[in-house]
Amino acid sequence: MKKHLVFLALAGVIGCASAADIVGNAKAAENKVSMCIGCHGIPGYKATFPEVYQVPMLGGQSPKYIENALRAYQKGERKHPSMMGIAASLSDQDIADLAAYYSQQK
Repeated sequence: MKKHLVFLALAGVIGCASAADIVGNAKAAENKVSMCIGCHGIPGYKATFPEVYQVPMLGGQSPKYIENALRAYQKGERKHPSMMGIAASLSDQDIADLAAYYSQQK
């Protein structure tokens, strides 16, 4: 039993370490932002599905904010059908790249 706990703890540490080692590449995100700009690239845009709300601009946001928001959509902690679907399709590298890209935008 003790060996199983040690193995699980070690696996968790290794998993966390590899996710933390991912570095965002803003240049790589240039091929990924097309799924974002339709809503987030329009100043003052309001979406009407599932309800009317102001769509936030992503340019200039901190990378950590963008990463946390996308992961929250992946986990279902943030609710929006379109964003949940988009976030579900993103890898950890995609998220880091998008966060790096948008943090450099004005």
